[in-house]
Amino acid sequence: MSTTTCQVVGFLLSILGLLGCITSTGMDMWSTQDLYDNPVTSVFQYEGLWRSCVKQSSGFTECRPYFTILGLPAMLQAVRALMIVGIVLGAIGLLVSIFALKCIRIGSMEDSAKATMTLTSGIMFIISGLCAIAGVSVFANMLVTNFWMSTANMYSGLGGMVQTVQTRYTFGAALFVGWVAGALTLIGGVMMCIACRGLAPEETNYKAVSYHASGHNVAYKTGGFKASTGFGPTAKNKIYDGGARPEDEVQSHPSKYDYV
Repeated sequence: MSTTTCQVVGFLLSILGLLGCITSTGMDMWSTQDLYDNPVTSVFQYEGLWRSCVKQSSGFTECRPYFTILGLPAMLQAVRALMIVGIVLGAIGLLVSIFALKCIRIGSMEDSAKATMTLTSGIMFIISGLCAIAGVSVFANMLVTNFWMSTANMYSGLGGMVQTVQTRYTFGAALFVGWVAGALTLIGGVMMCIACRGLAPEETNYKAVSYHASGHNVAYKTGGFKASTGFGPTAKNKIYDGGARPEDEVQSHPSKYDYV
């Protein structure tokens, strides 16, 4: 998959995931009434993050917002915060990723800047998806705990022989929308981070070469070195004096290599 294709696919998945997170946060069906073993079927109750609703068999629906903040459970407030943080981070990442698209040229923006913006937006999308998944999972865990506690209380009377009527809530449609939206945002962010590697310019390594100008006065140490002919231990060693000359005679004249 090319870099442009990976970036565009990640961008589109992130958009779908962000829209899904917004939709899930605004839905009222986070928890719905469990109708199993419930003799009362004329009233159907469901709750969201912002209000609770009652739907009657006649089709009339009445919703009542939560008029309090401090009176709400701490877990519900935590879920609200996670979803809002995820939406805000996703919106910021969406704005950054628009300018980071390789198919869009804005002025003289270099590929290195686009690579940095792509990586930034990808990280934001990943965090946004994790916040959405965490928020929905926390709410689902709260529902499961309350469901089994309500079930235990229903059969607690007279050794379990008498069943009391209690309202139990199960998973609503908003939970599944939130899970899918968080996964899409997470996958989109990962693809944006992968596309960042293709946008980054390749580094070119140059070998450094140092040039040293030779001096005008060069003195060589007099004395020779021994060289062996290598034909045996009795081979004679010949001494070369290395062309040693007096210091006055070794003064070199400027050449074309002296000015490099």
